Amino acid sequence: MTNSIKTILPPATIGILGGGQLGQMMALAAKSMGYKVGILDPTKDAPAAQVSDFQIVADYDDQAALQELAQRADVLTYEFENVDQAALAKVTNLVDVPQAIDELTITSHRLHEKNFLKEHHIPVTNFAAVNTAADLKRAVSEIGFPGILKTCEGGYDGHDQIDINNQSDVEKAAGELNDREWIFEQKQPFVKEVSIMVTRDVTGKKIPFPLSENIHQHHILHTSIVPARVSTTVHEQASQIATKIADRLELVGVLGIEFFLMEDGTLLVNELAPRPHNSGHYSIEACNISQFEAHIRSICGLAIPTIEQDHPAVMVNLLGDNLTVARQALPTHPEWHFHDYGKAEIRPGRKMGHVTVVGDSIAKLLEQVNQFK
Repeated sequence: MTNSIKTILPPATIGILGGGQLGQMMALAAKSMGYKVGILDPTKDAPAAQVSDFQIVADYDDQAALQELAQRADVLTYEFENVDQAALAKVTNLVDVPQAIDELTITSHRLHEKNFLKEHHIPVTNFAAVNTAADLKRAVSEIGFPGILKTCEGGYDGHDQIDINNQSDVEKAAGELNDREWIFEQKQPFVKEVSIMVTRDVTGKKIPFPLSENIHQHHILHTSIVPARVSTTVHEQASQIATKIADRLELVGVLGIEFFLMEDGTLLVNELAPRPHNSGHYSIEACNISQFEAHIRSICGLAIPTIEQDHPAVMVNLLGDNLTVARQALPTHPEWHFHDYGKAEIRPGRKMGHVTVVGDSIAKLLEQVNQFK
């Protein structure tokens, strides 16, 4: 896997596949540096399009639309990993695509991802490929209960996942396999979920961000506490693993790495995300360089300084109607850094925005956002 990072300076145009909130914050970082930004997204006036120079309204796999974006941009990136890799490969002769297609091939497919991590001796849970009912039964007999059956592609925030706790679950899940690829993973008795962002600059330097402690509700990230309330050894272990993965991937851009923290203090890698990550939003206010600016700097071949965090931070996702609650409470909360993504429709469980608070005491910061349950 090889890639070379070309230096692309403002006012060049950055094309972004995807117009959600990650694309929006990417675009804001790029615009503040003087770049122009174009978005390809099927939803007119998508969050990222609201802060960009132009939008092409089309499906992500629309080859003609992707070709138009490629022709109008100087560099192409994406805000989600489920990109049509074949379509993207067809425009690499028209525009600079610094993030290797191999990176997408690995991180957009759970089995490829786990095999990549295992091959490089990075700790993961026990897993097995599942395509048929016989595969599932064999995987369960080898790995045991409890486990989770996940689709290899697609799925997020707990979608396309089936808990397998007993033989009855096996029989039920066997009827839902259809023709999709699945992976069976051993469920781990972790004590915390933590994550880290890492980037790599034009010189090849790998630069990790602080470790985030993540609290989920209904499989959706609710609160991130940074730095994570864990030992120094765990922080160092996470940075070492992140640096190793970034090196092996020859990373361009930023990469989110989700871990399970085990009772003995070891970390297991759960998932990789080749883009900015929800748990890295705190970096906008709490770090010298945000994950979004780091992503733009990396894909444009610019140097990136060592990441520093001056004060602890807490980030809370505004899911569904919590956005309305936050809007109404905003006049009396000067300590909030309030982010509204501008999505057209409020839906239960949908990420509508986030609030970040920074200060000296994590306990006090948690109190400042405790109304979002």
